[in-house]
Amino acid sequence: MSDAIFTLNAEVRTDAGKGASRRLRHEDKVPAIIYGGSKAPVSITLEHSKLLKAQSFEAFYSHILTIKVGKEDVKAIVKAMQRHPFKPKIMHVDFQRVEAGHELHTIVPIHFLNEDAPVKKGGVVVHGANEIEISCLPKDLPEFIEVDMSDVEVGTTLHLSDLKAPKGVTFVQLTKGAGHDLAVVSVNKPAGKAADAEETETAE
Repeated sequence: MSDAIFTLNAEVRTDAGKGASRRLRHEDKVPAIIYGGSKAPVSITLEHSKLLKAQSFEAFYSHILTIKVGKEDVKAIVKAMQRHPFKPKIMHVDFQRVEAGHELHTIVPIHFLNEDAPVKKGGVVVHGANEIEISCLPKDLPEFIEVDMSDVEVGTTLHLSDLKAPKGVTFVQLTKGAGHDLAVVSVNKPAGKAADAEETETAE
C-alpha cells in the first residue's frame, strides 16, 4: 500500500463557526482539528476528495498518519470522523497527535484467519467483536489483530484473554477486570443440529 495514503496536506484554519465550516464544505474542503500531546490544538482544512479516497482503506484508521501543516509534519491518528447521514461526504475529523515515548489509546480492527476450518467441521462462526481497543507506544502500533481460527472447535468461544497481543500492546478491556473479558468469536452448532441434539438427550 502506498505511503501516500497515509500522508495528508492541510492548511491552518483561522475562521471558526458553522458558517465558516459550511463554506469550506462547498469548496470541497473538510474542517478538522489536531489536538493532544504537548502542543495546543490546531484547526486545519483538508481536501475532501483526497481524504475520502484515503479513508476508504481500513489501515487508514489504525495507522500513524503524517499531516503536513505548512512546513511541519505532524504525526497523528484518527480519533473521530463525522459523516453526512446519507451522502458520501465527510463533515469533520478529529486527529490526535502522536509523540514518541507517549502511550496512545486507539481502536484497531480484528482480522479473522482460516474461518473456513471450523465451518468444514460443521460449525457456524459468529463474530462478537470486529475491533479491539488497545494501548501501546507509537512504535508498537499494529494495523490489526489477527485471530487464527484453524484449530477452533465447534462449541468454542474465544475471549479477549485467549488472544495473543503483539509485543508492547495491551488490550484495554482486560485492564478493567475479569468482567470485561469480552467474547470475540464463537463457533456454534447449526440451529438444526443443536435442536436435534437436545431432542436426543430428552429421549434418552
